[in-house]
Amino acid sequence: MSPTLFYENRYRFFFFSREEKRVHVHIMTSDGEAKFWLEPKIALAKNNGLSQTDLTEIEKIIRKRKNEIRTRWEKHFKS
Repeated sequence: MSPTLFYENRYRFFFFSREEKRVHVHIMTSDGEAKFWLEPKIALAKNNGLSQTDLTEIEKIIRKRKNEIRTRWEKHFKS
């Protein structure tokens, strides 16, 4: 199961339900996908096909919505 958190611009932000415990988010577009850690600081974990421009834009979105992502993480993984 991979619940979608939100779409922004052309990016889908989501979690994989049975994955590691460290807070992170996956992002997918038609061009590729990436994974960003949210702790201990926001950082790129993996990239498959996204440009540096995409990664910069995605990181800005994550910084802007970090609290929302963390809240959704806590709610999703408590269940």
